[in-house]
Amino acid sequence: MKSYTITVNGTAYEVTVEETGSVSAPAAAAPKAPAAAPKAAPKAAAPAVSGAGAVKVTASVPGKVLKVVAGAGQAVKAGDSIIILESMKMEIPVVAPQDGTVASIDVAEGASVENGDTLATMN
Repeated sequence: MKSYTITVNGTAYEVTVEETGSVSAPAAAAPKAPAAAPKAAPKAAAPAVSGAGAVKVTASVPGKVLKVVAGAGQAVKAGDSIIILESMKMEIPVVAPQDGTVASIDVAEGASVENGDTLATMN
C-alpha cells in the first residue's frame, strides 16, 4: 500500500493505493463523502454456461456495468477486456487475469456493482 497526499482546489486529501499486480485505473475516494443512495435491486444476470469457473473476475471500483465485452464460453487471453465499468464518468475495462475461457458472466449491462463484487468467472 502506498499513501499519497493530493491537493484539489486547495484542499488536501490523503489517498492510499493498494498494489494488486494487475493493470487497472486507480480510484481515489474523497474523504467524508455523502452517503451513497441505496443500491437498486440488480437486474437479471446473463445466464451462466455450465456453472461458475475457478477464477473469479472482480470489480476494482464501484460503478455501473456499461458493456459486457466477452460472452460465456469465449476464449480470452490475459489482459483482454471482459467487461467495461463506468465509474466517476470514466470507462474502466475489467480484464482477464490469465488466459482461459469465460465460464460465466454474473452481471448484466446497467447493473450497479461494488468494489470486490464478482463480475465473471473463468476456467
